[in-house]
Amino acid sequence: MMRSAIALAALLACGAAHAQSDAALFVRGAFNGWGTADALAPKGKGIYQADIAVAPGNHAFKLGSSDWAAEWVIDPDKSVNVAPDTAYQLERLSGPETFLFVRTSGTYRFTLDASDPAKPALKVTRLPDADRANAPDPHAGHAAVATQAWATWDGKTETVRYSTPDAQALLRQYVQSSTMSLRDPGPQHVAYAEQEGLPRARTGNLAFDALFALAGAEMRLNSVSQIKDGNYNGGNAIDCDCFSTGEKWAYVWTRDLSYAADLGLALLDPQRVRNSLDFKLSGWRAGVTPVTQIPATADGLQIVQDTGSGGSWPVSTDRLTWAFAAEETLRTLPAAERAAFASKALKALSNTLEIDRVAAFDTATGLYTGEESFLDWRDQTYAAWMPGDLASMASSKALSTNVVIFQALKLAAQLAREQRDAARAERYTRWASALKRAINKELWLADEGMYSSLTAGHLDGAPLHKFDWLGQALAIVSGVADDRQTASILARYPHGPMGAPVIWPQQIGAPVYHNRAIWPFVTAYGLRAAVQGKNAAVADAAYATLMRGAAVNLSNMENLEWLSGQPLLLDEKTPALSGPVINSRRQLWSVGGYLGMVIDNVFGVTVQDDGIALRPFVTAKLRRETFGATNEIALHDLRLHGKRIDVVLRLPPAAGGDGYHRVERILLNGKQVGDTLRTGDLQAENRIEIVLGKLVAGAQGIRRVQANPYEESSVTFGPREPVIAALTRASSGAVGLTIGANGNAAGVIYRVYRDGKLVADKLPAGAWTDDKAGVASCYAAEARFADSGNVSHHSQPRCIDAVAGAGVDIGVTDPRVTSNLTTTAPDARFSLPAIRDWGRPQDRFAVDGMRVESAGDYRVQVRYHNGANQVNLGISGGVKWLALKNGAGKVVAQGVIQLPHAPLFKGATPTVYSTPLAARLQAGSYRLEMTDFYNMSYLESNRTFTGAGGAEPANRFDIHGVRLLRVK
Repeated sequence: MMRSAIALAALLACGAAHAQSDAALFVRGAFNGWGTADALAPKGKGIYQADIAVAPGNHAFKLGSSDWAAEWVIDPDKSVNVAPDTAYQLERLSGPETFLFVRTSGTYRFTLDASDPAKPALKVTRLPDADRANAPDPHAGHAAVATQAWATWDGKTETVRYSTPDAQALLRQYVQSSTMSLRDPGPQHVAYAEQEGLPRARTGNLAFDALFALAGAEMRLNSVSQIKDGNYNGGNAIDCDCFSTGEKWAYVWTRDLSYAADLGLALLDPQRVRNSLDFKLSGWRAGVTPVTQIPATADGLQIVQDTGSGGSWPVSTDRLTWAFAAEETLRTLPAAERAAFASKALKALSNTLEIDRVAAFDTATGLYTGEESFLDWRDQTYAAWMPGDLASMASSKALSTNVVIFQALKLAAQLAREQRDAARAERYTRWASALKRAINKELWLADEGMYSSLTAGHLDGAPLHKFDWLGQALAIVSGVADDRQTASILARYPHGPMGAPVIWPQQIGAPVYHNRAIWPFVTAYGLRAAVQGKNAAVADAAYATLMRGAAVNLSNMENLEWLSGQPLLLDEKTPALSGPVINSRRQLWSVGGYLGMVIDNVFGVTVQDDGIALRPFVTAKLRRETFGATNEIALHDLRLHGKRIDVVLRLPPAAGGDGYHRVERILLNGKQVGDTLRTGDLQAENRIEIVLGKLVAGAQGIRRVQANPYEESSVTFGPREPVIAALTRASSGAVGLTIGANGNAAGVIYRVYRDGKLVADKLPAGAWTDDKAGVASCYAAEARFADSGNVSHHSQPRCIDAVAGAGVDIGVTDPRVTSNLTTTAPDARFSLPAIRDWGRPQDRFAVDGMRVESAGDYRVQVRYHNGANQVNLGISGGVKWLALKNGAGKVVAQGVIQLPHAPLFKGATPTVYSTPLAARLQAGSYRLEMTDFYNMSYLESNRTFTGAGGAEPANRFDIHGVRLLRVK
């Protein structure tokens, strides 16, 4: 056995230049949260095995070391679906995931045969199923039992049973069982109990009380003393009295924590939320000297953007979701602790806001650039070409991310006022007001009655006819949307039979995850928006989604397929489209969303800066169907600032029709009060009675859609984005382009955009001529289903200056290029010469004599390749400062450019272009200088990251040249 372990260590060492001393190799995949629970154990003679319980699904997995320094894949260039009992030769390279298709739950043996070190092989075998017959009834002997029947998408039902041995107990114990085929292997029932120190519901509906207790129990399961992730600290545990993210996600992630805390957790455990928020702050590493362009405090304390697209920030800029949690925590922390946290929060918020203003603010539109918040799987919510050109994603502007920054600006302004910093408060108030105007100007689509989720990237910039429920809901609850816009959004965003999908329309050819999915935490924000807009129909849909999801799955799941509500839609015809591709029980923000639904929306208790608001939203449907057996429901033992609160809702008789029940009066300890109470109004023990009365119609607008979840129908999907197959300029000045259908069939029409503006509509695929073209323009096309009106993403833009050869294009061998690093010749991977591994703080790069022949608007880009990590991982996206100087040495344009991770293939690796520096130039000669900025690897919190940027900051890439495009 020892010799086998030594042999594996040798294989790992020769297979990865950065292999650590840890010799273990793990099977890491969607079935185990990509963690290190399943090590390949030595069995002798070069054989290693791991037996893993796997649920139905098309599961992505890899063989990898604990720190991902070593990976073994079947094909470094493409994904492979493994057939059981078949041996596949492995290569010791990084690459795409391997897939295992499983029809029914079972235990699978993963065998690595490394007996021939030159030809290691993998084989997966299903082991015989254990006999589960004659299992005892988990509800046997319980005094109170309730049953629910939940309809399925195909006309059947799933049955859920709840029971408790003592319905009169102060803290009940529950058992819950379901007939639903669960996502993960295990029993069809779960046992849990109400928790000391957490509120409990008594509503006369055992199921409702139980599901609230389930959320509280899962919150406690996510309350940990240690966290871990394979990418940090060598996969070893990190001490932190924090909230972990879920059963399969054992770390603290900024956005997950922040949305969960805002939805409900900050009220119930503010100290643990604060600990978690502190964990997501970091200053500079020792030895890092911030560049002069960053207006931050000396220690650089700021919010951490987690690993992700293209190497993290500023491709992704939603780290300011931290403000959502911070605001709720400031409201719920004891007064003695609030002041210290408020001071730290303002410092972190201010540093982050000031830095992001430099690195990610577009002065032309007044919006911030960056990926959509939480929708961070590029091939799920962006154009198919985008993973190969992440600079275009980095330069796009997202609704959700801009609303997040708007909220952060408001909180920073408030904290600055509290701390008597009037100048800073005025600055952030002004920025917030301007950002709100910009969101409404640039992203509101009047023809759709909703906000665009995002714009196209540079060289295009048009708002896309793409929509997401989180962004719409956040725009409503933040106050970005006015009453008219709120009503329109709530009535127009589509809902399937199981609830609202997180994006609309769905993406053809992509499996279920963000695409084709319900995420309960997003539904919880949709519920908040519906309550704010008094839309009972949308609120009822959200209530049903949240309750059904927790009921049939025995847990608050990460996500669900949106048309069927299943935790896994198994598509045997097209296995690659099955999903959700990963799904965790007790996902933190789903737990927070469920707790908030009960406390905030049903019972109406919302914490404010100095007290609570009491605004329950009990719809006629909720009264009839959920609370029909009683005239009074209660929430007991809610705690705020050391005070206990019982909330009792007195219900009117159940009525037919739709709407919500208006609040008639509120009593605090027997005395009538208004709907807002100051903390000082509360005693040590408090009984709040809220009497509901007349049914108010409210708004009832809701858009319903229905389709077969196994079909890519034009009813629910958008077409594929087209391509501009050719672009030419005639001697007359007219521009001709050819629209390629890219696989779209009949029934699709096309639009053309010039410089982000619509210039042609209802075109067939093929040739089109622009007789009104300018001197220099960039074009993009989009497709639209003629029947449903659903629209694609835009094509990759093409510019006349690039195809006509009129632009300035300078390779690194050009004598005008100077650098402190030497240029290397092309090799087997790169067809162009390169300045390799450029980007250390002391590195310099310049281009002299860049000649501009005529005045106009230009874009400067660096041609590069960044292979520091995969396109979906890491903290090593290139982030640099670019300055353009005229012949007199005066800076005429400067700013941050991004050089994100780019695809790395086994064969030839294509070069890509950075985000552009915009410049209005006169004719003349210019000098370009590129110097250091910073990325997330410069932060102390990432010192233990196991990939590039962990051992030392990594902000490096290969430079192949620069180009200067005229766009106007």
